[in-house]
Amino acid sequence: MLPYRSLHEIREAINRQELDLPSLVESYLQRIDERINLNAFVEVFGKEALDSARLIQDKMINGTAGKLAGMVIGLKDNICYKGHIVSAASKSLQNYRSVYNATVVDRLIGEDAIIIGRTGCDEFAMGGTNETSVHGPVLNPLDTGKVPGGSSGGSAAAVAADLCLAAIGSDTGGSIRQPASFCGLVGLKPTYGRVSRYGLIAYGSSFDQIGPITWNIEDAALILEVIAGPDAYDSTASDQRITDYSRLTAPGAKCIAYLQEPLDHPGLDGEIREQMITIIEGLREEGYQVDPASFPYLDTLVPAYYVMAMAEASSNLARYDGIHFGHRTDEASDTRSIYVRSRSEGFGTEVKRRIMTGTFVLSAGYYDAYYGKAQKVRRLIRDKTMEILASYPLILLPTTPRTAFGLGTMGDDPVALYLEDIFTIHANLAGIPAISLPLGMHSNGMPFGVQVMTGSFEEPELLNFSKYMLEKFNTLA
Repeated sequence: MLPYRSLHEIREAINRQELDLPSLVESYLQRIDERINLNAFVEVFGKEALDSARLIQDKMINGTAGKLAGMVIGLKDNICYKGHIVSAASKSLQNYRSVYNATVVDRLIGEDAIIIGRTGCDEFAMGGTNETSVHGPVLNPLDTGKVPGGSSGGSAAAVAADLCLAAIGSDTGGSIRQPASFCGLVGLKPTYGRVSRYGLIAYGSSFDQIGPITWNIEDAALILEVIAGPDAYDSTASDQRITDYSRLTAPGAKCIAYLQEPLDHPGLDGEIREQMITIIEGLREEGYQVDPASFPYLDTLVPAYYVMAMAEASSNLARYDGIHFGHRTDEASDTRSIYVRSRSEGFGTEVKRRIMTGTFVLSAGYYDAYYGKAQKVRRLIRDKTMEILASYPLILLPTTPRTAFGLGTMGDDPVALYLEDIFTIHANLAGIPAISLPLGMHSNGMPFGVQVMTGSFEEPELLNFSKYMLEKFNTLA
């Protein structure tokens, strides 16, 4: 029966009576069992998914089904789903059962999406390999010796392995787009504030954004249409009007910039560079004006982002102390040892590293030198980005410096891992939407993405252009 690669395909099969939703869910459940070695799901909601499928099948027959009827979705393990465990891949929350739904979960279920399980991620979404989880690493389904990317690696692996049609991830510095690039998928990070963060376990509150991982633009646009919008529970969620994102049209913009510094970066794989050049030349042949734009702050992106993100992580994770929330040690002898032992046992190495670094940059005597300066750099980055976007509505750059790398190859070098985010964190620092499109296949057999950015709340232009790009330049189809 599988694979189905779009909601349209599934609905067409149902309309022809070649398929029903319970059978589709059963096929996904069977596929999950067959590919359990990937560790893409940390928990599967088999009975619930089948019960939902039967109810939604009846609604489809009666003509009362929602926009997402027929869509089977994986949910990242840092998004709250009432009555279900949400662990953020950490021992600290290993047995925590959510008492409420995240806003995105309410909106997905309200439009008849079927949530089939929770997908693996890096601990507290801190990582780019999906190797920091208490549940063990997730494997890339295209080559199980390689990482799927992170932190939403389980979401990407689940879609790429046809364990569900789409998945929801969170993106703090590239955590949707990098896994999408490594697994040959579409990964969308909306504008900061376009989607409510209520019910998302926080990592970096001024960066975090929820978004979809899909096979195509149409499904990504439809999911965004459902989950976007204001929310009384999240004061950072924008009340700006929601567009019919799924009503895709021909792209309007004819002027595009590509960032010169990423293209010239010594860490960029040669074949990715060549594919970028091929796409740029192809766009010009199609009548687009595609010009280089200088972005002189490329080397400041990683340090500015990690200073700020780690500071926010330190603050957000302070509550997991063994008394208020989180794992509590069995070895404590006094109040101080409860705190020390609980946090030492509850957090993994990478999370501890980020908490300690964040605490340092926020400490007296160092705040202005690090966090304060990073805020100023962030303003320069946003201002320069807005300056480019004032002349060019769309910006092209690579998603990642290279294709998926081997499991365990990062070793004990966190700086090397952080540098893998050099092209994705730009959009998070600027607060603008960005998408990774599966537009390249490397000679090593692994896919890679091309990234497109646009102005705040300009998702319609981004999605329209992305659909055009996939139709014209997709080498993976």
